[in-house]
Amino acid sequence: MQALVIVAHGSHLNPGSSEPTFAHADTVRATGAFDEVREAFWKEEPSFREALRTVESEEVYVVPLFVSEGYFTEQVIPRELRLEGWDVEEWNSDGTDAEHVTLDAADVEKTIHYCGPVGTHDSMDDVIVERAKSVTGDADVGEGFGLAVVGHGTERNENSAKAIHYHADRIRESGRFEEVQAVFMDEDPEVDDVSDLFESDDVVVVPLFVADGFHTQEDIPEDMGLTDDYREGYEIPTAVDDTRIWYAGAVGTEPLVADVILERARDAGADVAAAIETVREQTREDAGDTAAAGD
Repeated sequence: MQALVIVAHGSHLNPGSSEPTFAHADTVRATGAFDEVREAFWKEEPSFREALRTVESEEVYVVPLFVSEGYFTEQVIPRELRLEGWDVEEWNSDGTDAEHVTLDAADVEKTIHYCGPVGTHDSMDDVIVERAKSVTGDADVGEGFGLAVVGHGTERNENSAKAIHYHADRIRESGRFEEVQAVFMDEDPEVDDVSDLFESDDVVVVPLFVADGFHTQEDIPEDMGLTDDYREGYEIPTAVDDTRIWYAGAVGTEPLVADVILERARDAGADVAAAIETVREQTREDAGDTAAAGD
């Protein structure tokens, strides 16, 4: 038997914080790729500490639904799961390269395949682009558009910014958009200046956050000048100076994130190729239905 455990931060303050985790778990569960699929959280129940006791499978794939490598993926999760022999050096990562490590959780007698975070997987490029398609309603979005990938940014964790730059660089190199830039809430270049940072008349703004919450629903829209008060709402797109801002909200709510979770498990040895194709096909069908409804 094999199990998948998706671990995420959760929140005591934002009841919607865990919704994307449950939604992606349901998507994976529906594929039948794993005998068991569980969710676990740092700030909500069920907790990290009890997660491995809730599965019967001997082989467990643990995928962190986090944006970057850092304190939680390197210290908190391995400690709470009681992964014997964990050493962050085993990931051999410069901040965006973590893949997986196989370890024992001796107290529950299980083999744990501990994966790198979802946010740094190469497939997140596709999710960011999918988010741009969703917010513009244009499957071919790119020509004439700029793309801003937004991160929190913090001096306490340099890897937080690395993940944002990593995806911005890769999407820029693809040549799909006229311009691509990484911008931040707490570092330069700041999201407040998006309309000045781009030459394009239209800019899609995609926050690399797992869930919508205070930052994505209140701080960023106000910082960009979409509204003076988030409670009053704003149009999509909204014209700020001479730039039309297409604000997408948290990338973690995009259904295609379920594909990245499966990709992480496949990289660690799980037999999930058919499930990945199923999720991609379902996402394409859902996107087609959305576009048709908007015609």
